[in-house]
Amino acid sequence: MQVTIIGGGIAGLCCGVELAGRGIGVELLERSSPPPGSQGCSWCAGGMLAPWCELADGGEPLIAELGRESLAWWRTHYPDLCSQGTLVLAAARDRAELTHFAQRTQHWRQLEGTAQIAELEPQLAERHESGLHLAAEAHVDPRRVLPFLAERLRVLGGELRHGVELTEDELVTLVEAATRHGRVVIDCRGLGARAALPDLRGVRGEMLLLHSRELRLHRPVRLLHPRLPLYVVPRGEGVYLVGATMIESDDAGAVTARAALELLSAAYALHPAFGEARILELGAQVRPAFPDNLPQIRRVGAVWHINGLYRHGFLLAPALAWRMAEMLQHGRSYPELTHEDPAQRRLA
Repeated sequence: MQVTIIGGGIAGLCCGVELAGRGIGVELLERSSPPPGSQGCSWCAGGMLAPWCELADGGEPLIAELGRESLAWWRTHYPDLCSQGTLVLAAARDRAELTHFAQRTQHWRQLEGTAQIAELEPQLAERHESGLHLAAEAHVDPRRVLPFLAERLRVLGGELRHGVELTEDELVTLVEAATRHGRVVIDCRGLGARAALPDLRGVRGEMLLLHSRELRLHRPVRLLHPRLPLYVVPRGEGVYLVGATMIESDDAGAVTARAALELLSAAYALHPAFGEARILELGAQVRPAFPDNLPQIRRVGAVWHINGLYRHGFLLAPALAWRMAEMLQHGRSYPELTHEDPAQRRLA
């Protein structure tokens, strides 16, 4: 079997590595110059592998199930996985948010008192007296993962071609040629595939990269707030990604002043040291989502599409790649993903 994958973000790279690892010939076409995915939403992602946090944050059980599968994949395929879990905190006035969060998920340990928080994050203990630790969760740095997967694909015999941005006419020609030669085409372009998937919509996300000489955090921290829940993800060497925003918009323009102020204010509320941090980068990207915010593996004509990963790209991509490979190699069926039966889109 020979496969052409279009799109070198996290979905395309995971799919390429999974297929090439099974002995399938893979050609991956990516529009950006190296590193792969640097023009898309994968580059600005948080990289949190947090299925139980997502479930508590209103995610469907399907997201948690796929996330658990992906965690196992990451532990097998990525040696630099950070497995320190997730720390969930709330200000004293928002203690009810923490209680509600715990009721909606599982696999957490209650932290009571500054001593228990200090065991995990000493610098946060003086400002927070209670929290939750979800020890089974993990995180990755997307800007290290994407080049790693690209190199892994090459080692496994796959070909990665950069600078290939296809017009719709060129895509039609490519698919026709691939079909004649018996190649499978998998489209992982996110919103770039909207012509074939008109029910896709964009969800804008904004992030900051900060550098602090004073602060040292070891794991992602989620600060619960009724208006603007925040996450802070350590990148190492004093660098932190700060994110929170989800806006129903296709606008991929620069970060707004309001968003920057809200993110900085929330980060300062987590720890005042962020007030003296250096702003390294402000970024915004638009993530692809279907109306129900669940991913799909959908076939349109001769092309397979892996899309709609919403805000869960790194959490879901390996599980979708594995299932795509199972479908191609063994003819397996996944109606909860393939749109065969909309009633099965949600797990009980």
